[in-house]
Amino acid sequence: MTHIARLDSRSLIRVAGPDARPFLHSLLTQDVDTLKDGEVRFGALLSPPGRLLFDLFLIGEANAVLLDVAAERREALLQRLSMYRLRAQVEVTVDDRPVFASWPEAAPGFVVDPRLSALGGRAHGGVVATTATETDYTAHRLALGVPDPFGDAGSDRTYPIEANFDLLNGIDFAKGCFVGQETTSRMKRRGAIKNRMLPLAFDGPPPAFGAEVLNGERRAGEVMGGVRNAAIGLMRLDRSQGELTVDGRPARAWRPDWMPEWQPPEA
Repeated sequence: MTHIARLDSRSLIRVAGPDARPFLHSLLTQDVDTLKDGEVRFGALLSPPGRLLFDLFLIGEANAVLLDVAAERREALLQRLSMYRLRAQVEVTVDDRPVFASWPEAAPGFVVDPRLSALGGRAHGGVVATTATETDYTAHRLALGVPDPFGDAGSDRTYPIEANFDLLNGIDFAKGCFVGQETTSRMKRRGAIKNRMLPLAFDGPPPAFGAEVLNGERRAGEVMGGVRNAAIGLMRLDRSQGELTVDGRPARAWRPDWMPEWQPPEA
């Protein structure tokens, strides 16, 4: 059975004009120049030091690009894009069409999620009959171990590689310059990733955002968000295995199928 939910936590921005694609291409972690009409890609806008500011999906339209962004962050992204616009011939406006997700596959009229096909599909606009809630979709996403970059990060402390953008088709390392590229490329090149967002399983309701994950008496990470009996934690890879606890409850960090085996760095 295919489930469909409206994602009220997401909203849209429309970037139009003759310079729309080159303007965004110079800023974002994803290749925008080659984005085709109707195609959806996943990417981010980073701070100059390379930390995650905005996660977003890019949807190609004729003479425009739609940005599917966290609703709470839309106004901040509008301001940031206006700051970068300078003399570019672009018009940045709010688009009030809704965002939908379908799972476990892409329903007719939906585009396969560019992060992971098992997530299902996304659609933007139109009148769509829903059969599930956004919480149901979140539970499906967490069951696959996929983080929501804004919902699970909640701040600009996280690097995109820590949020697994490099594993979920969110960074095009061959596209050339983008804001924050130097730090991002250096982390990937050196391969010394000490922290990653990993799914956490436990009994009972999810702990509060920021709850400390312990490996014995040592800090192993913190909870970044969750529903029901699953969550995402920003974890130290060298302490992510073994007897973990959160708020005194046993917990388990696990590696999703889409994530390659890691070699935890020395503590």
